[in-house]
Amino acid sequence: MRKHNLVPMLTAIAAAAALAGAPALAAQSSVPVSAAESGTLWFVELDGKPVADGNTLASVRTEKASLRTAIKNAKLRVTERRSFDKLFNGFVVKVDQRDRAKLAMLPGVKAIYPVLNVAAPEPVKNGEASPDLVAAITMTGASVAQQQLGLSGAGVKVGIIDTGIDIDHPAFGGKGTNGSTSFPTARVIAGYDFVGDAYDSSGSGDALTPVPDDVPDDCAGHGTHVAGIVGANGGGVLGVAPKASLGAYRVFGCTGTTSSDIILAALERAYEDGMQVINMSLGAARQWPEYPTAKASNKLVAKGVIVVASAGNNGPGGSSPDALFATGAPGVADKAISVASYDNAQLSFTVGGTPFGFTPASGSPVAPTSGSLTMAKTGTTTTADDACVAPAAGSLTGKAVLIRRGTCSFYQKALNAQNAGAAAVVLYNNQAGALSPTVAGTPAITIPVVAITADQGAKLDAAIAAGTTTLNWSGTYVSYPYGTGGLISGFSSYGLDAELGFKPNVGAPGGAILSTYPLELGGTTTLSGTSMAAPHVAGGVALILESNPKLKPGQVADRIYNTADPKNWSGNAGLGLLDFSFRQGSGMLDIIGVIQNTATVSPSQLALGESAAGSSLKTLSVSNRSGAPVTYTISHVASLAAGPNTTTGSSYNVSGVFDGPATVSFSQTTLTVPARGTGKFSATITANSSLPDRSLYGGYIVLTPTNGTAPLRVPYAGFKGDYQSTVVLTPTANGFPWLATLAGGSYTNQPSGATFTMADGNIPYFLVHYDHLSRKVILEAFEADTGKSWHRVSMEEYVTRNSTPGGFFTYSWDGTTFRGKGENPKAWKTVPNGRYVVKISVLKALGDEGIATDWETWTSPVITIARPQ
Repeated sequence: MRKHNLVPMLTAIAAAAALAGAPALAAQSSVPVSAAESGTLWFVELDGKPVADGNTLASVRTEKASLRTAIKNAKLRVTERRSFDKLFNGFVVKVDQRDRAKLAMLPGVKAIYPVLNVAAPEPVKNGEASPDLVAAITMTGASVAQQQLGLSGAGVKVGIIDTGIDIDHPAFGGKGTNGSTSFPTARVIAGYDFVGDAYDSSGSGDALTPVPDDVPDDCAGHGTHVAGIVGANGGGVLGVAPKASLGAYRVFGCTGTTSSDIILAALERAYEDGMQVINMSLGAARQWPEYPTAKASNKLVAKGVIVVASAGNNGPGGSSPDALFATGAPGVADKAISVASYDNAQLSFTVGGTPFGFTPASGSPVAPTSGSLTMAKTGTTTTADDACVAPAAGSLTGKAVLIRRGTCSFYQKALNAQNAGAAAVVLYNNQAGALSPTVAGTPAITIPVVAITADQGAKLDAAIAAGTTTLNWSGTYVSYPYGTGGLISGFSSYGLDAELGFKPNVGAPGGAILSTYPLELGGTTTLSGTSMAAPHVAGGVALILESNPKLKPGQVADRIYNTADPKNWSGNAGLGLLDFSFRQGSGMLDIIGVIQNTATVSPSQLALGESAAGSSLKTLSVSNRSGAPVTYTISHVASLAAGPNTTTGSSYNVSGVFDGPATVSFSQTTLTVPARGTGKFSATITANSSLPDRSLYGGYIVLTPTNGTAPLRVPYAGFKGDYQSTVVLTPTANGFPWLATLAGGSYTNQPSGATFTMADGNIPYFLVHYDHLSRKVILEAFEADTGKSWHRVSMEEYVTRNSTPGGFFTYSWDGTTFRGKGENPKAWKTVPNGRYVVKISVLKALGDEGIATDWETWTSPVITIARPQ
């Protein structure tokens, strides 16, 4: 096994991992209430099935009436916010911590889940000269589908749950003037605004109240950009499926966040409107497949709707690095297509005949497409503060100046070069991966500024050092090996899901995509994110459905996964090693491969689970839909493996990247499948014993036809070792868990115990950090001196991990305990005055309740209850 931690191109991953692993809070005895990640809004799932699963509307509503009565009889402080019947049977309610546990125990309640604030995705905004969709659609075959097969997505309805769509935009058949187009339009045929302009779920006051509207117009921009990728047709932009019909479901205000219950409401509305494909370029990171938006997505797929969702921007190069197991809901839904991002093809310049793909810096003028400049440099490949000190005036006159990233801002470097007479600046990275800088500032940068990788920078540095070097602007598009195009974007999230399910599923161009934008915000812009990759897949699905309208969602997904093309590791593509299967999924979407596909391998993706139980034996079935027999050669190629923090097992960072291929043996090495028939073979996959425990590993089973047609692939991924060895209650800088008191807007640690009156808010609180997702969390009360059980304080299932290594959730106890579930509220116990401890028990993901080692526990300091007599 080769361990690639020391490969120079891995520096970006190592740096991001160090950042992600840093404690969010310095050790202290008190923390503000606002720092807690606990909320007051909760999904309440009822026992009965929703209407989509065959229940009647009358039965569903009878259940809700019964629960309302039970809440009233129990005198719980619960405010109903929203109810659901079709895809989810339940409510969204506002309830404080003291009544949350009681609500969960009422008859008819199946489970409760937190309603999460979902941030409007924050894609990187690049320079306006980035390659547009013309480049991206060549990478997936969409251009061939349009130009040679005559496909356009016509007749296929694609619903977009996002910030809305600018219906006035000419790319969607609008009249081109704000407010001039009536809704619905010929292209945006349905939709709804669930929130209004001012809504912000993490705001305050009036911003917390949705103000719905019938017209889902976009004032934020993200949804219009996404819609353009799916199906723009005008305004200088051509989408993947330019004649698809669009539905616009606005869940964000002009700024801020939305909440997951509004996303669920939008899913129900899109279903009612008959959308055949639904795109969600959004998500709540680190969630379970059981989360309500994920469950609803699965139900949609069962009803024939194809659901596409972004995997998330929580990779090492993202704005909130949160490496392994970071893919969010709804993308973690078993049947949803979760989409990773690849960098788009890049504009380029040439030096000595070699293309150099670049990313334009935001805030600088557009680079020309012709002309030449002599190159100069201001430092070397080891200079830490290159161009941070202004070069002499006139010393760079007329030159294209190579400058290394580091120490001062990109703006300062560009300004110093500009003041020295430079005609252009070429910034290069000081770590692995793409660079997307901004040079916006005052005074403005008036010369083109572009960015390249560290490896490209080193080549130019050597060329300049060797003699006169000329940069030639070309305006042509290039991909790897002349840039990062076609490699996984640094921000793209890692899987797997909490149950070791295979996520993400497939990838598409999402890094540096020029698409539509609201007219009042300029009409077009370039953004980067998995938000841009997901609509490319949704548009691709529209083309696929147009070519074969009889395909069911599972068939579409299988063909996409079988025909996708995995790419080399973005950290150092020259090594020839495939990027992580649990980050790129099956690989780059290949639309033509799907349309021309005549055979399917099922299952189309393999989730191996944990290797502690031994090798994984999988039987695969090959279905040949062609009129001739096909013989396949069966082989295997590994992808890279990744390890978590090697000391704690924390999944917040990737501390190692390994070439530790699994051993894969087959029941046979060739398989002949008869015409319109099926054939089977088995694969035994064994994790590499040299991999560190708690690593994720993966690869691809490859079926290569002897007739020369395209190969079929089945990706796999698994967990090395015992998944339940992952520590959940990992110590933090603050030493959570805490027993705490609440006063003056802060929680204060009480490590020696504390006395509570249980009146006027004087109750115990428990602050807990979860380093990994937990199947179940139980709080139980015991007499401190005798150990007598007073039963449960609360119980929650499918609990996410904290968003940072220092984050925490809060629980409270009002002195009430309960035994069992569904108990009559009159039988709840109020413990008498005395000395108690509360034990927190955490069942690990995929843990067995009957195995003691699958649980972690913490027992609080002594809680003295002294109610006034």
